[in-house]
Amino acid sequence: MNLPGLLAGLEILAVILFLMTVPLVLELIMLTAASLFPASAFNQNAAQRAANGTGDPGPVRNLSFIVPAHNEGLLVERCVRSLTAQLDDGSGHRSSLLVIAHNCEDDTAARATAAGADVVRLDDPTQRGKACALRFGIAQAINAGADAVIIIDADSIVAPGFVTRMKAALNSGADAVQCAYRVLPSGSGSPSLTGIAFQGFNLVRPQGRDRLGLSAGIFGNGFGLRREVLERVPYSADSVVEDLEYHIQLVAAGTRVRFVPDATVFGEMPGSGAGSQTQRARWEGGRLLMLKAYPRRLLREIQRGHYRLIEPLLDILSLPLAMGVLFLLLALCLPCTWLRWYAAASLLVVCAHFVVAVKAGPHFWRGMGVLLMVPKYILWKIVLLPKILLNSRRNASWVRTHRDRPADFTGSVHPDALE
Repeated sequence: MNLPGLLAGLEILAVILFLMTVPLVLELIMLTAASLFPASAFNQNAAQRAANGTGDPGPVRNLSFIVPAHNEGLLVERCVRSLTAQLDDGSGHRSSLLVIAHNCEDDTAARATAAGADVVRLDDPTQRGKACALRFGIAQAINAGADAVIIIDADSIVAPGFVTRMKAALNSGADAVQCAYRVLPSGSGSPSLTGIAFQGFNLVRPQGRDRLGLSAGIFGNGFGLRREVLERVPYSADSVVEDLEYHIQLVAAGTRVRFVPDATVFGEMPGSGAGSQTQRARWEGGRLLMLKAYPRRLLREIQRGHYRLIEPLLDILSLPLAMGVLFLLLALCLPCTWLRWYAAASLLVVCAHFVVAVKAGPHFWRGMGVLLMVPKYILWKIVLLPKILLNSRRNASWVRTHRDRPADFTGSVHPDALE
């Protein structure tokens, strides 16, 4: 190839790298900065309800917690006990707790019942995946008279005060809510790269959206919806990232999800390599599926004046952070001056986001030390790419995350970490 042809090829590659990474960079700049703003005093929920033609739905009296569980005998008792301890919040209206034992082949149903939950079995091999269990559970709760539902994963623990704070958020006028979703800390309390990534994605970014008056997002665990919302936007998502898909539907319908940072759910992350690979491939493959399915639809709605969909579009177009860093490093190596300046500035933005994410958790300096694990993590993500691509198909099979150890409510984490 002659020199002019080589330079033209490098320019094309530079433009491709820029277009691939700029949505993530814009998201990080906007949301990381906004997360540092003071909490907004205004509340847009009343205005949104007026725009949707709905009035004030009134206080939530009958709140139902739904726990979808597929072969979660090792962990479901711990989850149920953390909830049942808070169901009677002193308001005179005790919340209900419904575990959906979904195609279980173990003792999930028996253990959940023993821990104090109401259990309904869903045994249908044609109904696979969490979305099926959620649709079934939501229908059960609404038919029983629930004013609102809150979804909790069976491998999770809710922190003290969770029920009271989520109910208060719904009663303050929110149509939909998402709590802070953190990684369950280890017994030592040492931060991990996964935990810090969670803090960035599930704490910093939704707080930034909420401070900007945008919809915070839902993350599949610790989100709540009023009955009126479910009647207006039925839970019809069916992909392996049903939470992301349903959130797009909510925003398109004019519903804003409010962030409730003082209510926390802790999720169990798989300890084994196999479990981590399955979970990560499902998450990122599902997001790639949304990248294939939704951008054109969102662009059409934005062109019609639905500007609230701009941020969800940027979110869908954003690469996973590790992949974004990898492409920015590649951009930094190309002999293209403008691209190098862009890549260097963007990597500084990523570093600032990382610092803010570390600050969102305990042990700041130990968290900063985890930065040394980033190169290894990026390599792991590269190896995982084939599985991610397999999970990006619409008909991709839902695969349960492998549990390689039982987790005890009192022994797996120091109680102070749950405060």
